[in-house]
Amino acid sequence: MAILLMRYFGGTNRFGGYGLFINQPLNKNMRKLFTLLFILSILIPNKSNAQDNGAVVAGAVGALAAIGAGVAAVEQMKERAELTATEWLLANNPNINSFSLKTIDFEGKKLKDMSSASVITFKIQEFVPADKPELDGKKQVLLGFTSHGWINEYGIDFNKVKWFLIDEPEWTNMMISYVKIASGEHDESLVKSTLTNGKIVNKGVKLKSKMTIPFYQLSGDMYVVTDYSDEMKFVYNEKSLGIFLKDTGDLVQIKRSSLIELHEFFFEG
Repeated sequence: MAILLMRYFGGTNRFGGYGLFINQPLNKNMRKLFTLLFILSILIPNKSNAQDNGAVVAGAVGALAAIGAGVAAVEQMKERAELTATEWLLANNPNINSFSLKTIDFEGKKLKDMSSASVITFKIQEFVPADKPELDGKKQVLLGFTSHGWINEYGIDFNKVKWFLIDEPEWTNMMISYVKIASGEHDESLVKSTLTNGKIVNKGVKLKSKMTIPFYQLSGDMYVVTDYSDEMKFVYNEKSLGIFLKDTGDLVQIKRSSLIELHEFFFEG
């Protein structure tokens, strides 16, 4: 890879030649960036006019630099979000002494995608300290509900994020309430049993590959609402779970894909 990069970049490397030499381990995002550059090196003819070739390369390098900057910005936001979530957890839950915390929201996302996100979610699991420990302890989910302007030109404003820590029983209660308004199924014991032993999919809740509780098919501008608690109302439409926060007046949305992943986190594996 270093030899290919030397074809396009000026400067003297540590071997006395010209070009850019990379001697540091690359993370996954940077590997993707240099793969694009490698493909570019194949597509540009070796014997083309030097001036045209230079212009093409300069433009391509500029575009790749912009991509790299965007990737780096999202990665920095992810690290900052996980740090802040960890700080919140330590400050508000002193009995948790060993845990893993990971967000599911930043992977493969663009900066503009994250700026419009209304919920950032984190998987938390406790473990017993040991050499190469297994994650087999209590599972919880930390939800950070964002307000408008939580990402600006200065970075992330975590004063605009409201945190909720949810354990398995609370998550189960939330999903029972959600499934009841999404399907019209009012038998709470049936809903709970299906949720615990089955899985949420895009069109309902399945149990052993059978669609046991199908969801309503609604258009994008139709909603079903239930009063869940003193803090929240749940709002169902065909694409997401909406949560209306009573104290701030914000309506935030958890995408169906995130909902499915979080439910699998609690009840699979």
